[in-house]
Amino acid sequence: MKILLVDDSPSATLVMSARLRRFCFDVVTAADGLAAVDAFVAHAPDLVLMDLEMPGINGLQATQRIRAEEVRRGWSWTPIIFLTASDRDDNLVTAIDAGADDFIPKSVAEPVLLAKMKAMNRVAALRRSLHAANARLQRLAELDGLTGLANRRSLDARAAEQWRLAQQASQPLGVIMFDIDHFKRYNDLAGHLGGDDCLRQVAAAIGAEARRQPGALAARYGGEEFIVVAPGLGAAALAALGRRVVDAVFALALPHPGNPPSARVTVSAGGASSAGGDANVGALIERADRALYAAKSGGRNRYIAAE
Repeated sequence: MKILLVDDSPSATLVMSARLRRFCFDVVTAADGLAAVDAFVAHAPDLVLMDLEMPGINGLQATQRIRAEEVRRGWSWTPIIFLTASDRDDNLVTAIDAGADDFIPKSVAEPVLLAKMKAMNRVAALRRSLHAANARLQRLAELDGLTGLANRRSLDARAAEQWRLAQQASQPLGVIMFDIDHFKRYNDLAGHLGGDDCLRQVAAAIGAEARRQPGALAARYGGEEFIVVAPGLGAAALAALGRRVVDAVFALALPHPGNPPSARVTVSAGGASSAGGDANVGALIERADRALYAAKSGGRNRYIAAE
């Protein structure tokens, strides 16, 4: 457990730090309220032990600022315990009203201090477990359940952010739309379970090629359509990526009895780069979609660049 210890007294800090480190806890110190807020943001401790009376901003004010930082940054609640010179009841009332969770006197007996720290360590372990679980749920919420690629919601958010970053850096942003050729016919012949397996294998091929490009995002756009958003790619590099994906899907050699003359599953692709002066990422995707339509109209199993 990482503990932020805040006290303006060097001797008190030295004593309490030594006691806590004997319990094998990681201790970070701050000498006043302002430093405490900065250290809290920098180290994200599992527990804060805060001296109540300090020059500048006191423990009450520092606690209020820490709580505000938690809200502003979207961080979860962190236990804060006040360190006081006495164990009067009104100290507990003051601590709770200020946003703290408990108080202990600085002269607290060793067994009591150890017991409280054990309890806080259990709380810290639970918080870490909940954070990991929430992170897993968040990742799952961003993925398409069938293919494992990013889903449409995740795509919309990340594409908008990539567009913003590309505009700030005056760098191109590439978008490629993919569509499985004659997929309805494949579904009719192979059934929905066969269609799902086809989608997964094509998605895996698209994702593998996208991962070779730093920062690229592969997503399921809807149905049998996929998209790759690739920052930093102008028209030539984008075309190379698009053709690699088309070739990779063809190389899967998935039988498609309803797709002559190749008799295997193929994709058509259309790409557009923001070097074309698009107004927003939506307009860029629309240009890529029109290029995709041109690829399908031109014979399928190919990449076409937007004009």
